[in-house]
Amino acid sequence: MLRIDVLSIHPELFDAFRTTGVIGLAREEGALELEAHDLRAWCDDPHRKVDDEPYGGGPGMVMKAQPIIEAVEALAGPKGVGREARVVLLSPQGRRFDQDRARELARERHLVLVCGRYEGVDERAIDLAIDEEISIGDYVLSGGEIPAMAVIEATARLVPGVLGNPASLATETFQQGRLEGPQYTRPAEVRGQAVPEVLRSGDHGRIARWRDERARKRTRERRPDLAPRGDER
Repeated sequence: MLRIDVLSIHPELFDAFRTTGVIGLAREEGALELEAHDLRAWCDDPHRKVDDEPYGGGPGMVMKAQPIIEAVEALAGPKGVGREARVVLLSPQGRRFDQDRARELARERHLVLVCGRYEGVDERAIDLAIDEEISIGDYVLSGGEIPAMAVIEATARLVPGVLGNPASLATETFQQGRLEGPQYTRPAEVRGQAVPEVLRSGDHGRIARWRDERARKRTRERRPDLAPRGDER
């Protein structure tokens, strides 16, 4: 089982996410624990203020170190040897998230995801509490909540017991370092376009070869950066 704790100033954003789709089913089956916590609960001032003006001037506000450090330590313990959880800050400056990293995170027992906001996070919070920073792409969002959901979804579905049919993972896009080929379902014809004959042939060997060929072709055309050396064209 994987436990995930999320720290956010908008924990209510995770209410529906926790209870629907794959994540909701995983929680019901006991394969996943997911809780969202209000970072303001760890503020040390009566106004529960999580941000302040940046030293040196500049636009915007910066998330304060104290609430983040104390919240992380309450959920995961102090940073360093002996900490059993992996603490991740969602940040556009972090390592690019991909399927390989999702597989690595799925092997963890406990993740704590910290959702950044505003102009960023006080660097001392990163130094004293965060194990790594993760980015879901080279663009900026208003906060880390949507990136956290993306990381949770991609990671949780790789945890044993989360998907009803684990065999479906084997051929998914990126699982074999390439894109998945085209898929079809009933009816056999839509507006004059028919399902390829091979998929209706019942010849499983021939179908497997066709799918492999089409997956390679789609990868070459759409993501040549993923194509094996010598298979780019």
